[in-house]
Amino acid sequence: MGFDELLIDAERALFKGWDFSLFGDRFTEQPTSWDYRSLIKAHLDDADRVLDMGTGGGEFLSSLFPLSAKVSATEGYAPNVPVARERLASLGVDVSQTHTEDNEDLPFPDGEFDLILNRHESFDAPELARVLAPSGTFITQQVGGTDLAEINDQLGAPPPVHIAWDLATAMARMTAEGFTVIDAREEHCEGAFADIGAVVLFLRIAPWHIDGFTVPKYRDRLRQLHERIEAEGSFPVRHHRFLLTCRAPD
Repeated sequence: MGFDELLIDAERALFKGWDFSLFGDRFTEQPTSWDYRSLIKAHLDDADRVLDMGTGGGEFLSSLFPLSAKVSATEGYAPNVPVARERLASLGVDVSQTHTEDNEDLPFPDGEFDLILNRHESFDAPELARVLAPSGTFITQQVGGTDLAEINDQLGAPPPVHIAWDLATAMARMTAEGFTVIDAREEHCEGAFADIGAVVLFLRIAPWHIDGFTVPKYRDRLRQLHERIEAEGSFPVRHHRFLLTCRAPD
């Protein structure tokens, strides 16, 4: 397809939740050296009360079942909430919508959970300390602040808002609340977009990556990127990920 056709296709594409399978091999990411699923599985076996923060459309959480623990979930991105509720209801998972950027309003009583999972969701360390039981565990895989910053550079957009977000910053926030760091890792993984339509589709799914993005506003820069992809075969990017496992104070 040509430039205009790729843009039209991207703007018409239907998606819901965080199901990135619609990209196929048009948007790739090399895996991290750790396997988040395996890491949390070991903790899930010993947990009685679990919270999944930022469950998206419930895609990942549902794939972990069956679980013996009582599981709750939160989601802050309004379009995902009904998707998650529909997917997780039959599994007995209650999905609560949160309304603040850093999840400072978790709708649960003190000490409610012995395990909190967080995959690519913001968090507030004092609030985690409140809702975790003594010696409870918090496991998070985060998207770092420089993630896919090449898109912003190429399109002449402002840098990502949270560009300073990294492992050191997250660790400092957690230890300030008395948490003990059990595991901490950080990596930049290679990735690529195969065509300009995949770039536009990503920016539709993650509109916060470039605030106020529209195709007409960035059309000239999109065409330049399209021509680069046509000449070079792909648009290389880097995914910024870090893993942090902490134990709450006794």
